[in-house]
This record gives sequence, C-alpha cells and structure tokens, in this order.
Amino acid sequence: MDPIVFVPGLLCTGALFGPQLDVLSDRADCMIADHTGHDSMEAIAKSVLEAAPDRFVLAGLSMGGYIALEMAEMAPGRISSLVLLDTSARPEHPDQTEFRRKTIALAEEQGIGAAVERLLPLFIDATRMQDAELVAVVYKMAEDTGVATFIRQQTAIMGRRDARPNLAKVTAPTLVIVGDRDRLTPPDHSAEIAAGIPDARLVTIAECGHLTTLERPEAVNDALLDFLNAAG
Repeated sequence: MDPIVFVPGLLCTGALFGPQLDVLSDRADCMIADHTGHDSMEAIAKSVLEAAPDRFVLAGLSMGGYIALEMAEMAPGRISSLVLLDTSARPEHPDQTEFRRKTIALAEEQGIGAAVERLLPLFIDATRMQDAELVAVVYKMAEDTGVATFIRQQTAIMGRRDARPNLAKVTAPTLVIVGDRDRLTPPDHSAEIAAGIPDARLVTIAECGHLTTLERPEAVNDALLDFLNAAG
C-alpha cells in the first residue's frame, strides 16, 4: 500500500486520525501533514506536497479536504487515491466569514477554549456532547493548535477558491465520507463532490456529526479499508 498522508481539519492535530492510524500504520507508512504554518490554501498545499512522498494516498477532513483538493489540482500524478471526509468544494459564504471573524475575535479575547465552546456543537453530533472523552480530545487538539495558528487556518479557509469546476479533473480513485448529521459541511456538500469526481464512491456514516474519524471510527475504518484494498 502506498504511504498515506492525512491532513487534519481546523483546530485539529494528528489525534483526529488516531483511530485510523491504529489500523493502518502496520499496513502503510502514515504521515500527518503540517497545516499550521501558512494562511492561504495554496501555500499550505505546496508545503504539504514538499514534505510528502513521491506518490501517496491523500486523506483530508474538513479544512484538510479543502487542502487535499488544492493538492489534487497541483500534483495529480502524485496522488494514487484520494479520501475526502466531511468537507466541501464550495467557496466561502459571507455568513460563514462573519461567523469565523466573530470566533477569531472570541479566541483573541478569551482564549482558544472559548472558540471551541462555540464550535463544538458544529464539530460533533448533539448526542455526543456529553461524551467526556470525545470532548476532551477536541479541546486538547485545539489547545495544541493555539490561537495564532487558528487565525492562520481561518484566514486560509476564508480565502479558499471554488473547487467545484475542477472536480471532473480528479483522476485518482476517490472515496467521499460524511456524517449524516454533519452540520458544518452537510451531506449534500459531499454528495456534490462525489457527483463531480468521476467514479467517486460516497459513504454516509449513520448517527454521526462532522468529526467522523473520532465519532464513528469503526465505520470510517471499515470504509477506508474497503476502499484502499480495492484500490490496491
């Protein structure tokens, strides 16, 4: 199996893919991309490509999906398979930008924990809000990320391009995964991606919010293994 490059989402670290690393790290070399040092999608994508193997499986969740789509356009020949989780190909909407700017201000004034408190209902399903272990992982990832990186990431997200016109150009076998209760990037966004990429496969995870890899790791792992084994 080719090496796998995982690209985390906003305020997320490699812990986002912990359950996937547990089952895949003995099958392939796994790398967590650094998406913390730049404030544009293009610059982040270039930096990840510079650090990545010559040919690899690329998996990105949410913001990581935005970066993955940028990378797929920049270096299509290097990506052997593509996995897009809980993401969107659409550009930023003005309402989203307003929400992001308010959340940035909150983080600057009250710290990253205040931003997480605002974002948590969008990150995980309502039925998991009392899951202390899951919530603790989300807060820890955010604390490890920090306010300065959070601002860079939000700036990159706000400036992202509309990726929809280039979906048909994706040549790598593609798996699209989404939680059926994802409020941040709803299932229709993933359906749009799957419809736009030739022969893409769409898997919807039941009773799950935005952070599918942590909320329903077994279902995500099953989908990943089925896809990667079929892709060779």
